Amino acid sequence: MKKIDVTEAIFAIKKEKNLTWEAIADAVGMTDVWITSACLGMNSCTEEVAEKLVAFLGLPAEAKSVLMEYPTKTWDEAIPQDPLIYRLYEVVGVYGPTLKEVIQEKFGDGIMSAIDFSMKVDKQENPKGDRVILTLNGKFLPYKSW
Repeated sequence: MKKIDVTEAIFAIKKEKNLTWEAIADAVGMTDVWITSACLGMNSCTEEVAEKLVAFLGLPAEAKSVLMEYPTKTWDEAIPQDPLIYRLYEVVGVYGPTLKEVIQEKFGDGIMSAIDFSMKVDKQENPKGDRVILTLNGKFLPYKSW
C-alpha cells in the first residue's frame, strides 16, 4: 500500500461509518487536526497511534507501516482553487508580512516553528454568522549568529 491508498481507504471508511475526524481522533487519543493531517499523509503516526487507527477503522494490517512512514511534506505550489483553502492562502498573502513584523517585534529575529507546533479549530456561534477560530501555536525559534 502507498500513502494515497491508505488515505483513500480512510475516507471510504469514514464515509461508510459516518465518522467525524473528532470521533477518529478521540478513538486514538490525538487531536482532530493532527489525526486528519496524518490521515492525509502529512504526518507520521507512532506505532501505538497507527495500531489504534488501524484497529478502530478496520484498515488492512499493512496500513500500519504506511501510517508510520515519514512523509514528504510537499504541496501543489499553484494558487489553490478550493475556496476555503484559497482564503487561507489569501490570509497569509495579505497578512503574512504583518504577522512577520508583529512576531519579530515581540520576539526578535526568527520564525515560528511548524515542528514544535499545534493547531486547533473551534466554532463560535454568532447570530450574524458562526465564526471559525483557528489557533496556531508554534515555538519561537530565533535566528542564530555564528
